Amino acid sequence: MFWNLLSWYFLILVLGWLTFPLAYRLLGKLPDRGYTLSRALGLLLWGFIFWLSCSLGVLRNNPGGLLFALMVLLALSLWAGWRNWGEMWDWVRENRRMIITAEVVFLVGFLFMTLVRASDPDATGTEKPMELAFINAILNSETFPPHDPWLSGYAISYYHFGYILAAMLAKLTFTSGGVAFNLMLVSVFAMSAVGAYGVLFNLLSSFNGRRKGEINPTRWGLFGPLFLLFVSNLEGVLEVLHQAGVGWDLETGTSRLWGWINIESLLNPPSPPLSLAPQRFWWWWQASRVIQDIDLLGNVSGLSPIDEFPAFSFVLGDLHPHVLVMPFVMLVVGLALNVFLGGMDGDKKVLGFHLPYRWDGFLVSAVLLGGIAFLNTWDLPVFFTLLVGAFTLRQVMRQGWGWGRLGELLTLAIPLGILSLFLYLPFFISFQSQAGGLLPNLIYPTRGLYLWLMFGPLFVPIFLLFGWLWREKAEADWGWGSVLSLFVIVVLLLMAILLGFRLASTDAGQAMIASQGETSSFSLLISALSHRLRYGVTLLTMGALLTVGMSYLLGLTAQKEGEDRSSSVMPFILLMVVLGGLMVLAPEFIYLQDNFGARMNTIFKFYYQAWMLWSLSAGFAVVVLFSKGSWLAKALLVIVILLGLVYPLLAFPTKASNFQPLNGYTLDAGEYLETYQPDEAAAIEWLSQAEDGVVAEAIGGQYSSYARVATHSGQPTVLGWPGHEGQWRGGYAEVGEREGDIRTLYETPSWETALEIIQRYDIRYIYIGSLEKSAYAVNPSKFEQNLQAGFEEDGVVVYVVPEILQEVDGDS
Repeated sequence: MFWNLLSWYFLILVLGWLTFPLAYRLLGKLPDRGYTLSRALGLLLWGFIFWLSCSLGVLRNNPGGLLFALMVLLALSLWAGWRNWGEMWDWVRENRRMIITAEVVFLVGFLFMTLVRASDPDATGTEKPMELAFINAILNSETFPPHDPWLSGYAISYYHFGYILAAMLAKLTFTSGGVAFNLMLVSVFAMSAVGAYGVLFNLLSSFNGRRKGEINPTRWGLFGPLFLLFVSNLEGVLEVLHQAGVGWDLETGTSRLWGWINIESLLNPPSPPLSLAPQRFWWWWQASRVIQDIDLLGNVSGLSPIDEFPAFSFVLGDLHPHVLVMPFVMLVVGLALNVFLGGMDGDKKVLGFHLPYRWDGFLVSAVLLGGIAFLNTWDLPVFFTLLVGAFTLRQVMRQGWGWGRLGELLTLAIPLGILSLFLYLPFFISFQSQAGGLLPNLIYPTRGLYLWLMFGPLFVPIFLLFGWLWREKAEADWGWGSVLSLFVIVVLLLMAILLGFRLASTDAGQAMIASQGETSSFSLLISALSHRLRYGVTLLTMGALLTVGMSYLLGLTAQKEGEDRSSSVMPFILLMVVLGGLMVLAPEFIYLQDNFGARMNTIFKFYYQAWMLWSLSAGFAVVVLFSKGSWLAKALLVIVILLGLVYPLLAFPTKASNFQPLNGYTLDAGEYLETYQPDEAAAIEWLSQAEDGVVAEAIGGQYSSYARVATHSGQPTVLGWPGHEGQWRGGYAEVGEREGDIRTLYETPSWETALEIIQRYDIRYIYIGSLEKSAYAVNPSKFEQNLQAGFEEDGVVVYVVPEILQEVDGDS
């Protein structure tokens, strides 16, 4: 295990240095020359080269293919650094303090998350089995696309690039899938930490301008990982107050305060003894369910939104796409900042079109943005907009606002969007989605209390930064900024109304109208508008944020020769603030239709994107205000930061058993099987070493121990969690009758019936363990009489269907 940890760390370290010449060239306008982002850049480029080569049949998914792809990356890096080695070495010597700090940030993040995962390693509950199944399936797939571990005969239909990257690192370091699961979480945390440090370092260095030394970016850059990965929403503070008995009449068990707050698990009185440490089982979970959707009748929705944030994600320990993408989001933010600072300035003419950007910057932008879509498709629109917006602002800073900026925007956005998708075409061709258009959010406006509980630690620094800009008399166009902000809100409202009228013509719409005690779509609309006005703090907050941000952006004018550019990075900060605001505002009115039929998932994805953008903006704001703000602002910021750190300070030890695990430290996500079900663990280990083939095992509900054989062995099963397959594929056509067929396979006394099912799904292994025996009335005699047991131990049997039997019966 120690060897895996060490080799994984050094592989990522070497990958960063190997890619640095490329980063030095491509991110040349960043003060750190892309050093802090080189690990993420190297891993994504290596992954892209390897994945595309395997998808086209050029390489195989084996160590040889991985090394070949790595050599291609090395060749690109050598090309990028050619004739620049002396310059790069001089830069390294001059910036060794920043480099050492960045390495310490990565190492500390790596070690901290190693301790967290070693104390809580099991891939059980929530989405962890799915994520482990993907890693093991990719490790066990000779070619790409990798097979779906939970639906035999099909490829994975999910944004799975992050799991490919995890499997690549695992395969080259000879790490098992179970250990790779936790080491990938460790690596994502550490790369996100150093990436956030780098982004803030670059922002602060650029903000300093000619006034060098006024802000020390090497030291103050540490606020980047602090705000991204540790500062949390304020639900942790509520947990402390609740457990302390604040606001409770303990004799009657009632509380007006907590009834007014109205968060599900805080409505019951605290369990004794009273203290400042939350005692409720899984108390840390409620932080991801702060937003309560309350309808027109005052009822809380059973599908209230998910409002996850990075610290919660790492406490929970799910290796989901929104987590896997984080270091690469930092990379794209760094790339966008480089573009804003002039790193993609160029002048090319192609087919008669004038292209004001460099070809190498354009190509790497396409690869990175397409990679973001492959990692977590939800993130593509917002970070595509960030990069194109940064380019547009760069042109504005050079030439001022004008219609020419629209043409320049389109000359980048259209070809960049097309190329980003084209480069990852093998993924998009086979990708299915549950998304089905837009639906209106008429009856669930977000209560202002919940919005500030969620984003308060980020709102306070951002609004204080606005105050500082006003005090500094920064140029702004308040008229057009207000008009644009109002325009965005009105457009979203009209979309919700029009979509609402369309929905009202359906059975689902009529059911919604009736559920709210209304008789028509018009009466529902009037009641909904009144309901929304009662929760007007959210609209006021978001309207103010968008108005100020847009006003300062529109106030930009062309830079004049000799003008002080010390604050020129501020428009980029405002761009991040405005984009985050749009992400939070949109689901107040509309959301993406999916299998859940609620805005739960849209809030989840959009709020997470906003958190990443706003955390960087808030970190920047805190540093500026600590350096230039009033004592009152500094005191308020200290209080807010401390409140935002309550959750991680309590939640990490709680979830990690106070870092003293009962069964000792391990990074193997599947070791719990060996501890509690050694016979099953032995059978699954035997299967993982056996020839590739489809496994029949018990089928059951989601978030359970079903599908455990495919999850841990890497062999595909006939069907894993049916609900998840339906989500990934936008329906259940591919699932078909599999669940009933597997029940028949186990329960029928007829060998002929069983054989027909075996041949229908090309089953090679039939697994009978404790779960199969409890789920079905297993009739094993037909297997005993016609098949050989490949594995048998303590009641667990794995029957092997010989290929010759399948061939003979298949030909008859």
